[in-house]
Amino acid sequence: MPESGRIAPKRLVSALQSKPLTARRAAFIIASFTLVVTVAGGVVAWLTDRSDFPSLGAALWWSLQTVTTVGYGDLVPSTTSGRVIGAVVMLSGIGFLTVITAAVTAALIESARSRVGGVSERDLSAQLDEISARLAAIEGSASREPPEGS
Repeated sequence: MPESGRIAPKRLVSALQSKPLTARRAAFIIASFTLVVTVAGGVVAWLTDRSDFPSLGAALWWSLQTVTTVGYGDLVPSTTSGRVIGAVVMLSGIGFLTVITAAVTAALIESARSRVGGVSERDLSAQLDEISARLAAIEGSASREPPEGS
């Protein structure tokens, strides 16, 4: 394999590792991947199955309705290769919907936390230290008291 073919995956990995993966970045990555899979799925379906997809437009339309899980049924692949392409496009669409739902949920939860005035990790740690010190003082004073009845 040429050296340039090995560089692209390394660049992709380093780009993904350069910044922390947030819900927004994950959604963007999945959306981009889904767009590529949708277009590529339509093109490959058209190239491999001209009987079911007589035009590129029809194949792209089928791929779009497949990735969105609408599936009107006006265009359906009848060959094995077409169905495999359809499965890949469907899984991509399901993954996209899942990540978008997770990103929206994370944003809503973060918004609710900021409105409620969530406790920071530092404040929580300080509160736990204070409780621990008080508990140690209570235990110390309880052990110094003479037993009842003596």
